[in-house]
Amino acid sequence: MPNSNPIANQVAAHVAAISPSGIREFFELVQGRPDVISLGVGEPDFATPWHIREASIYALERGKTSYTSNLGLLKLREAISHYVAQYFGPVYRPDNEILITVGVSEALDLALRALINPGDEVIYHEPCYVSYSPSIALTHGIPVTVECRPEEKFSVTAAAIEAAITNKTKVLVLNFPTNPTGGTMIREELQVIAELAVKHNLIVIT
Repeated sequence: MPNSNPIANQVAAHVAAISPSGIREFFELVQGRPDVISLGVGEPDFATPWHIREASIYALERGKTSYTSNLGLLKLREAISHYVAQYFGPVYRPDNEILITVGVSEALDLALRALINPGDEVIYHEPCYVSYSPSIALTHGIPVTVECRPEEKFSVTAAAIEAAITNKTKVLVLNFPTNPTGGTMIREELQVIAELAVKHNLIVIT
């Protein structure tokens, strides 16, 4: 039966097909109940620490309210470049290889929009963070899931990923430790997946 709401009928089909987030529905259900501690939206049950609020107030008082570069504050990009080089090895140029985003969801959205053509397949593991499938669908990509099983401690195997690869696969989204299971992977397991990505010319978002 067609939707009788004339506005709803104008929504793009690929947007209308996206299901609501179960976590967000649960959050709305229990919001305001004092006997419930919500672990659903990654939000702590305490107020923002005062030193962070104080720094924000100080920045406002100094007039730090203007737009930055589209890439984000240069000093922050320089600090990130230094941190990554010091602790992880790769050296990224702050002038054109680092982009500041408002959280990881925006970063994932921008990366997928830059990479995906209609019909490209994107592999990701489930259970996972709620925005993966909608973000892929909004780019007209095709979400392809690989299941993480409790008996494998919610890790994902290279064999399972390879079984999901087709000639349309372009991107692999790989996030460990993962939300919501807390599953982790060791270096040796990730190395096999890295070799698999090279073999199939996949772009890995991690």
